[in-house]
Amino acid sequence: MWAASAVGNLGDGVAMAAGPLLVAAITPDPAAVAGAAFAQQAPWLLFALISGAWADRLDRRLLVVTVDLIRAVALATLTVCVSTGTATISLIYAVLFVLGTCETLADTAAAAFVPALVPPSRLPTANSWLGGTFTVVGQFAAKPLGGWLFAIAAAAPFGLQALAFAAAAVLVGGIKSLSSAPSEPVPPERSTRRPSVVVEIRAGLRWLWGHRLLRTLAVTMAVANLVYCAAFATFVLYARDRLGLGSTGYGVLLTAFAVGGLAGTLVAPRLLRTLPAAVLLRAGLLIEVALHATLATTTAAPLAAAMIVVFGVHTMVWGNVVWTLRQRSVPPTLYGRVTSVYSFVDLGGAALGSLLGGVVADAYGIVPMFWTAAAAMTVIIVAAWRPLGAATALFRAPAPD
Repeated sequence: MWAASAVGNLGDGVAMAAGPLLVAAITPDPAAVAGAAFAQQAPWLLFALISGAWADRLDRRLLVVTVDLIRAVALATLTVCVSTGTATISLIYAVLFVLGTCETLADTAAAAFVPALVPPSRLPTANSWLGGTFTVVGQFAAKPLGGWLFAIAAAAPFGLQALAFAAAAVLVGGIKSLSSAPSEPVPPERSTRRPSVVVEIRAGLRWLWGHRLLRTLAVTMAVANLVYCAAFATFVLYARDRLGLGSTGYGVLLTAFAVGGLAGTLVAPRLLRTLPAAVLLRAGLLIEVALHATLATTTAAPLAAAMIVVFGVHTMVWGNVVWTLRQRSVPPTLYGRVTSVYSFVDLGGAALGSLLGGVVADAYGIVPMFWTAAAAMTVIIVAAWRPLGAATALFRAPAPD
């Protein structure tokens, strides 16, 4: 699983840097650049809940292998079109939509792998390993590589991502210890009849909405992702027009996220042992405000990069806390559905933010969205501060059977 994550993150990171560069090379329109991000995130709004229900019904390993192969084929098609000069904005949007749709299934199913493979006492460590792999491979190494490969051959980053998904499918297929999706117990009189998908989706919705802390975290991150993605949807234009960076400089700036993420991976286990989870979550929200305010005011690339490094530390610590809280709270039979509901709220906000960011940038410029994001996160801090206090006790609770 760890190897598959590493390979997949390499491909994702390369394409994450090259994708906006490809769109910007075809059109300078901010709305079109932001639309590419929305095309990949929109499936979380459309299919996340259904994907969660199917992830609890099907063999999760087989599901991940299948969608990884579909993603490899879609990216291979894009690679051929880019290399022959026939790639269009419509084709890019279509490929990104396919990738996003597959992602709703793969990520939801794979979310149950960690608690299925790792003892409860080792969950924070396992999450740190996976987070560290995401940072070192997907952020630190892959993003500059993506910018460099795009400068050499525009099709190369996407071909590499296609190969990465194919390799990840082979690796996940080799995990023999993963069982099929758990079946929810049903009364004898209904033993031959499983509840409908709608009923199962409602069960996931009810469970998450009834859990005050996870509900607060989901809503908090929905708003945070909405304003973050709105501000960063045109980040490639921000780096070029406001900071004066080229394609290689843009890739290096993205590496600042990885530097912070790597530092966060290294310090997260110690912080989780020494500081209450509630303190870490509250500090993270303050860092979100500082990030947006800094980027709204500076034109200096070093200062922007320094603030992004701090933000990268926060994302890894926050993610580790939230992953562990979910793993210690959600029953295995509901894990796919609850995770999909959480992702629907969380990444749905990101999708709407990407769409909003393009419209705002087109009408008012790139900087105003950063000010709006800082103000919105200030409101979130006031609303979420008290409910986040429950995180400390739950973080140390045993995982459900």
